[in-house]
Amino acid sequence: MATSVATRYRVRAGDTLSEIAERFGTSVKALARANHIININLIRIGQVLVIPRPGAVLAGPTPLRYVVRVGDTLSAIAARFGTTVKAIARANHIANPNLIRAGQVLQIVGSAVKPPALVSVAGPTLPKPKPKPHPAPHPAPHPAPAPPGKAGDLTKAQLLAIMPLAKRVADAYLPHLNFAMREASITTPLRRAAFLAQLAHESLQLKFMEEIASGAAYEGRVDLGNTHPGDGRRFKGRGPIQLTGRNNYRDAGRALGIDLLANPKRAADPDVGFRVAGWFWTTRGLNALADKRDFDRITRRINGGLNGKADRDRYYAVARRVLRAG
Repeated sequence: MATSVATRYRVRAGDTLSEIAERFGTSVKALARANHIININLIRIGQVLVIPRPGAVLAGPTPLRYVVRVGDTLSAIAARFGTTVKAIARANHIANPNLIRAGQVLQIVGSAVKPPALVSVAGPTLPKPKPKPHPAPHPAPHPAPAPPGKAGDLTKAQLLAIMPLAKRVADAYLPHLNFAMREASITTPLRRAAFLAQLAHESLQLKFMEEIASGAAYEGRVDLGNTHPGDGRRFKGRGPIQLTGRNNYRDAGRALGIDLLANPKRAADPDVGFRVAGWFWTTRGLNALADKRDFDRITRRINGGLNGKADRDRYYAVARRVLRAG
């Protein structure tokens, strides 16, 4: 029988994993392992962390681990492994069963499938339970399934030649990136080179889809429309172009038919975040500047200045070479 060896902590604004580890007398490595955190610099306000007690060893059966893929739903995963949505949600501290992300690692508890010994494996290699007859309808997936690709789309090889650090997310993100570029008419080599270079700088090669800082620095910024208490944190930078401020969230949401004021974190999901970046790009007239090779003016319209110019320019040079933009 398992014994209680851990407590739980809800992440607050300004928290870091190292500070939490120090507060509870544990280590960053132990926290990351207990919560299946891949990027120790990326935790979210409101996220519930399991805090292992120093020296404690978790008892009980070893759960399966499953890496969420684009198009997965919690009910489909539960049916696949012969368990329930409620059991998976409880084990992974998921408040909204419709909200899971591609790349997220889930503990699968109560499964009819025998777990491989202490090995965390991706979904495709796990054994499948026999399908149940007449499964219940699945809720809408979140994020949305990847849109189909088209001839002439950016390839994975091209993306990784420009952003080698995006290897882990390339398969999940690329269909949404291509869809967004088509939607925003970012379809020529010059336009793509400029767009991808700016995204690479803003998101550190698609590593961060949400600003690491709490967003408190934006509190009270009337120029961003942050006129309500808490707007700075609520509407901090998200998505590959780091959309910031109540006004931008409102306008992007209206254009895309998504209520980003009520659901600002959706801007960090790939199916929405890349479309938001495309919306920002077109509403600022950046395709026309890309056609003229006026990359500095693009930077100014995105950043308000030339912050990070050298880094952006390096990505632009690489992207133009990879895409043969001349």
